Amino acid sequence: MPRRIVIIAGEASGDQLAGGLIEALRIRYPDAIFEGITGPRMRAAGCQSWGDFEQLAIMGIFEVIRHIPRLLRLKRDLLKRLLDEPPDLLIGVDAPDFNLRLEKAARAAGITTVHYVCPSVWAWRSSRVNAIRASCDLVLCLLPFEGDFLAQHGVQARFVGHPMADEIATTPIKADARRLLGLDDSDLVALLPGSRMGEVRYIGPAFIQAALWLRERLPELKFVIAAASPAIHELMQAEITAAELESSVSIIDGRPRDVIAAADSVLLASGTATLETMLVRRPMVVAYKVFWLTAWLLRKSGLVKVDRFSLPNLLADASLVPELLQEEATGPHLGSAVLNQLKNPDVTRDMVEKFEELATLLRCGASEQAAIGIQALLERT
Repeated sequence: MPRRIVIIAGEASGDQLAGGLIEALRIRYPDAIFEGITGPRMRAAGCQSWGDFEQLAIMGIFEVIRHIPRLLRLKRDLLKRLLDEPPDLLIGVDAPDFNLRLEKAARAAGITTVHYVCPSVWAWRSSRVNAIRASCDLVLCLLPFEGDFLAQHGVQARFVGHPMADEIATTPIKADARRLLGLDDSDLVALLPGSRMGEVRYIGPAFIQAALWLRERLPELKFVIAAASPAIHELMQAEITAAELESSVSIIDGRPRDVIAAADSVLLASGTATLETMLVRRPMVVAYKVFWLTAWLLRKSGLVKVDRFSLPNLLADASLVPELLQEEATGPHLGSAVLNQLKNPDVTRDMVEKFEELATLLRCGASEQAAIGIQALLERT
């Protein structure tokens, strides 16, 4: 009987991780059947789709409330499908608030479970480690300190590195990226407001105000936006038009890596794109904004346990890149941080040199390491 593996991805980055994992697992299990909640990368790798990951790509605390009935129905339907035809393995990729609950119910029914991407329990809501221990036979960790943290709490974990570090082995050439995108040799700032409409609505306008602030001081400066979807393209185009910045700002659909590689500095929302920018070795300023009530609750509850929130700073355990959170993430503040990088090459050179060290730390052959861990788990169970 061929192995049957169900994978539930919760967003675009999870789709990328799962696609690489499927390819690595096929080397070990050529006849395996892969099914689940997918994105284009998973489908290209041969995963049969039960639905698109977009239905799980929701951010925030209060923002998710109106989606709870739909998410509960989806969990119920997926669990019924798993119990009616139990797979050899269930892998939840990121989306911990949804996937850990599904994994816990499946594991209680005797299904072996893996969670790929350690939830940020070391940063906030650390009590979730108990849910992880109850839900997962194995956690695959992208960051080196996560495995040690989980092991201290009795969770079976394996550090695998990050597939993106494997993909970006050398520094892309800026001139080549600009040629591919049809951009000239002007000083250029990339704007990456995020891949979810929810976060782009909060941070996108501040990014355009930062571009306006910068253009007032550097009239020849150009900007390029990486739009993750048509809806985001439309939203950002409206902001550009309102700010009368059409002559200074270009929008590229998709291709965030090329956009990052083309830039002299990158202004971006916190998330996986900060890791990609680090691996491409471009200076960056990181910002994040959420619904004001969500931010208030996080501060008042004491749920957040770390002083830094961007991946480069967490990996370096230092304030390597500027971070601006919530009310600090205004046009003038963001613009000033970017201007400092454009005007001070010594600052950016030191930053980029540290990026190289961190990239080496993460370059482990992640998909292969994840597949090795899963194979060992399946052989034990």
